[in-house]
Amino acid sequence: MFGSKFSQIAVASAFLLTAASAPASRYTADDVVRVIRVSDPQISPDGKSIVIVVGHPNFKTDKIDNELVLVDIATHAQRVLTQDRVVNGYPRWSPSGDRIAYIAQDKDHKAQIFVLPLAGGDSQQITHAAGPVTQFAWKPDGLNIAFAAVDEEPKREGEAEFLDAFEVGANDSLVHGPSPSTHLWLIPAAGGEANRLTSGTWSLPVTFPPGSPASPINWTPDGKTLAFVKAVTPLSGDAEHTQIELLDPATGQFHSVTGHPSLESYPLFSPDGTSIAYWYPEEGKPWFNNEIRVVSSTGTGDKSQTTDIDRNIERVLWTADSKALLVGANDATTVGLWLKPIDGPAKRLNLGNITPSTAYWVDINLGPQNQLALTGATPDRATELYYLPTLESPPVRLTEFNAAMDSIDRGKSETVTWSSPDKTGHKTVLDGVVTYPPDFSAKKKYPLVLYIHGGPNSASKETLNPFVQYLAAQGWVVFEPNYRGSDNLGNQFFSSIYKDAGAGPGRDVMAGVAMLEAKGFVDSTKLAVSGWSYGGFMTTWLLGHYNVWKAAVAGASVTDWLNMYTTADGSVTIADQVGGSPFVGNNMQSYRDQSPISSAQNTHAPTLILHDTGDTRVPIAESYELFRALKDNGVTTQFIAYPVSGHAPGDPIRARDVRRRWVEWLAHYLGSDTAH
Repeated sequence: MFGSKFSQIAVASAFLLTAASAPASRYTADDVVRVIRVSDPQISPDGKSIVIVVGHPNFKTDKIDNELVLVDIATHAQRVLTQDRVVNGYPRWSPSGDRIAYIAQDKDHKAQIFVLPLAGGDSQQITHAAGPVTQFAWKPDGLNIAFAAVDEEPKREGEAEFLDAFEVGANDSLVHGPSPSTHLWLIPAAGGEANRLTSGTWSLPVTFPPGSPASPINWTPDGKTLAFVKAVTPLSGDAEHTQIELLDPATGQFHSVTGHPSLESYPLFSPDGTSIAYWYPEEGKPWFNNEIRVVSSTGTGDKSQTTDIDRNIERVLWTADSKALLVGANDATTVGLWLKPIDGPAKRLNLGNITPSTAYWVDINLGPQNQLALTGATPDRATELYYLPTLESPPVRLTEFNAAMDSIDRGKSETVTWSSPDKTGHKTVLDGVVTYPPDFSAKKKYPLVLYIHGGPNSASKETLNPFVQYLAAQGWVVFEPNYRGSDNLGNQFFSSIYKDAGAGPGRDVMAGVAMLEAKGFVDSTKLAVSGWSYGGFMTTWLLGHYNVWKAAVAGASVTDWLNMYTTADGSVTIADQVGGSPFVGNNMQSYRDQSPISSAQNTHAPTLILHDTGDTRVPIAESYELFRALKDNGVTTQFIAYPVSGHAPGDPIRARDVRRRWVEWLAHYLGSDTAH
């Protein structure tokens, strides 16, 4: 619910690796933030190369420096395309393959579209929109580009400058003014005058990280129609009120497709232009799995295509012949990709031990002959670019950006399973990931640290996780449980936390802890619990309901659902999980029962609280409540606030500081094998 369905903190920031070789050592806080980011692969129209976004750390500026890199598929040779420019990303090939458009900062630090000729020469800025450009799509003829840009607020002068009161709606408590709408424009690909296509108080969807990107716009093959998603307002709390619209750019007229009143997103025309695939929750219930439906361009034949997969689908692409879909979703402790013929059975692709990257959006791309490019990680390598010449081929790794980390001593990670009872006593088989210290011996006893994922509609996976390795490097066994509400085991599991935010997931986690204790290598006097976002919620819930913890770290923790309903950027959508408005009927008691703050007086373990002051996803008031409750009850606690916006510090230096404080706090109570 804190990604898209809202998300957890991203544990790996990007930092440049040193090339010097050194003896094997364990992971440190520096290593955690040195992982180089590789994302958004785009296969060229001729199928010979792939452009990617590569993010490097910059300690001097405390930022991630993105650049576009062109990778030759045959030779693996690389060519950096962008230099001395602040690149946002979003590279997209022109239909002819002779140019790449992307989003970067102009001289006024505003996001605009730049077009780079592959034959040589510098990038040309083609848009000068008043507000930042959020996305774009090449018209199939290559002559024009449709783009979405945020509307600029009208300038006020004189006394009017100070008449800045605004009407509050379903938005978060940190907003300082009216939320501007995002609308569509059309501009020649060579630059020139932009033509506004849409206007009004409604808006294209706006991204509220962490979560999926805003629904991309896309054209029919004949360039006569543009598909987009219309949100009733730009306010975050209204984000579910969305419909797919088809726009005629020549007339400015548009119409809805399916008749669904809300919850539609991510429309994608088939290559032949006859059908649209899109995201929609099962049965139209927002607390259910995303499924992929396909409807004709005329609005007929609307039908789910992913019922047999039963996973929370977070990406869909069409095959070149318009006869099948490629879909992706979390699946157990990995990410699955399935080829799904229209009205035929789905077949899961064999990716070996590669887990495609996903942060509520599976990072894949299909080429003109159904070649597949993806970014992903393995149990022994952080994210790289992989390529499959056909959907039946084994993946080939094309890059080695994170190879320098291979020399660091790692602990083994493995998937574990256990069973947990529901309210009726029926047992469900769950999974999670355990990572052992590098020198693990089953004959010894180790502290156990829980690192609980956020979301909750997310999942922990069996891949190289630098932060988990940093925890394991201290001589701790690390447990990442996938509790009910995770999106890796089907709709019933996904939706079972409706009106049961903490109790059911808490039983799941504790059953997993008991499973590990039974193996004999866990020191039950040294158990610690930690997590960020919904992982922080689970941390504070477990602290108040199970008195077994030696120490805890609660990052951006949800503690009070009533406060979330009234002040968070999700606003009234919180009711999708907790159950109805707290101000209607007897729902208030349900909100209290599901809020960790109601049991905070039962907490005894020393607890470190971490939070950003400008967090709109989980407002910092949630942590102030927890801090005061623990202090008033005599619990050892420390509250560290970061004076930045966002759900978690995204800059390298603060991100590293979060990890260091996290480990140092736990080490004080658990002991540690290494320096921090």
